[in-house]
Amino acid sequence: MLVFIFRRILILIPTLLGVSIIIFLMLRITPGDPAELLLGERATEEALHEIREHLGLNEPLYVQYGKFIKRLMKGDLGETIWSRQKVWIEVKERFPATIELSVAALFISCFFGIIFGIISATRPYSIFDYLSMLGALIGVSMPIFWLGLVFMLIFSVNLGWLPLSGRLSVGIDLEVITNFYLLDAVLTKNWAALKDAIWHLIMPAITLSTIPMAIVARMTRSSMLEVLRQDYIKTAKAKGLSQFMVTFKHALRNALIPVVTTIGLQFGVALGGAILTETIFAWPGVGKWMFDAVMKRDYMVIQGGTLFIAAVFVVINLVVDVLYAVINPRINV
Repeated sequence: MLVFIFRRILILIPTLLGVSIIIFLMLRITPGDPAELLLGERATEEALHEIREHLGLNEPLYVQYGKFIKRLMKGDLGETIWSRQKVWIEVKERFPATIELSVAALFISCFFGIIFGIISATRPYSIFDYLSMLGALIGVSMPIFWLGLVFMLIFSVNLGWLPLSGRLSVGIDLEVITNFYLLDAVLTKNWAALKDAIWHLIMPAITLSTIPMAIVARMTRSSMLEVLRQDYIKTAKAKGLSQFMVTFKHALRNALIPVVTTIGLQFGVALGGAILTETIFAWPGVGKWMFDAVMKRDYMVIQGGTLFIAAVFVVINLVVDVLYAVINPRINV
């Protein structure tokens, strides 16, 4: 197991290196001058030259990339152009909000997606099967930004059931310890803040969960149907085992391997989709922060934030690989 994990960790190094090169080059070839965006169109050439020298934009690309990697080796993601704040500090303050949203969305998508997939596989070509797969198709097809606006119009503007945006209502006080509002509310026993935080989380989490839920449901159904046709499943039924035991003890474990892969990938998709969701719902996470950085052309924020999310994504893939070995020991080679 340790050798298996060590090999997977070694693969992460060239992956992150390749991501850093792509991010660095793409930012340099996009049109626009960060110095002009920062100082304005009326800035003098002397001022523009000074800010370019400060940001290192006048140096050759290989020198700029070398300094970028050197900072990364020290755990330094640079500082933002606009606020002069360390990028790592900004990430640390906002990432809990993104994780809270992404985990809630992933929980919703996994819970309902796996349940719908199992029921559809055990009752193939039934009315429930057709309806659930039709719902999955609709879920995959709907853009997140459109669905979020529709939810806001229905549940916030018209019905007034859910708050429109943000993480907490005005007037709700919460002692922030970890920046995970749900956890902080539990730790401080602030039940009013906990209820309000959950209320704010529901609509953006459901919006973000629709596409992963549809994909997990379709993958679970496909994998379960394949497993349920195997001979050992027929043998288990012939022994007189209940449908529940056959489905959940014998079939589900073997069917989970491709589903786990899908769930791991969908968590990365949720982190990416959080950019749109956070922007629509004014959710103060890394996604909205990076969107604002793109609009301002803040190199350091885009580089550091994207590389950080990429690192989280590859670590999730590592966890998925380890779960493979736990679910099916034959993969541990």
